[in-house]
Amino acid sequence: MTTITAPTAAAAAPLRIPEASNRIGIRQTVSSSLTMAYRGILKIKHNPEQLFDVTIQPILFTALFTYIFGGAIAGNAHDYLPLLIPGILVQTVVLTSVVTGTQLREDMDKGVFDRFKSLPIARISALSGALIADMVRYGIATTLTVIVGLCLGYRPGGGVAGVLVAALVIVVCSFAISWIWALVGVTGKSASSVQGISMMVMFPLTFMSGAFAPAQTMPGWMQGINHVNPVYYMVNACRDLMNGNVYGSNLAWSLIGSAVVIAVFAPLTVKAYMRRA
Repeated sequence: MTTITAPTAAAAAPLRIPEASNRIGIRQTVSSSLTMAYRGILKIKHNPEQLFDVTIQPILFTALFTYIFGGAIAGNAHDYLPLLIPGILVQTVVLTSVVTGTQLREDMDKGVFDRFKSLPIARISALSGALIADMVRYGIATTLTVIVGLCLGYRPGGGVAGVLVAALVIVVCSFAISWIWALVGVTGKSASSVQGISMMVMFPLTFMSGAFAPAQTMPGWMQGINHVNPVYYMVNACRDLMNGNVYGSNLAWSLIGSAVVIAVFAPLTVKAYMRRA
């Protein structure tokens, strides 16, 4: 007797399992960074006292320095404004970047960044997002400083274009400097130590840069230090733009220095963050 068997069904094609990859594309990195930046802006919204240093400080410093040093340096307050306003603009925004490292250290001490490390996002996103959010604070400080200067009688010879370009340059340069303080914040032991180290470095560099008095009147050794002082070039670039809309070597050195700082300190900060956070 012959047994008839039904034909066996064709074997189902094996399912293709997607390969896992640790690589994250540039588009996703940018998206994650912007999301983290939005988180940082929301944090400012719920803690408005974080804006005190970019709202009260520009008003007080601009008004006080104008009337205290104006007569002694330029003969009167009005003639002192073209020297002061670009310098105090740089000083305000650069010192604001110091807060980046302090707040980063505070977030790490609270364990906020532990969660970020476990998310499927680029390693640099948590750090770059926090720094991008701080650029909003830089913009507020820049705007208020210019407004106070205009109220005191400052009339920039470079016009609107010169002021806008100067503001953009200062924000970009401060973003670059904030990577240095982010590294200090990641490697520091406490927020207070990070703030102390940052201020100890930035105050001398800012005051000797010629932000409040002509650098030509300083001792020769101090003028020599200014040739390697990044704040010096930022101040002069800002003056060139705001007072004459001039695009010179000071602007070039400021932008080149910013690019070098980001290229060097961004990888170091991310590496230290992944090791210590």
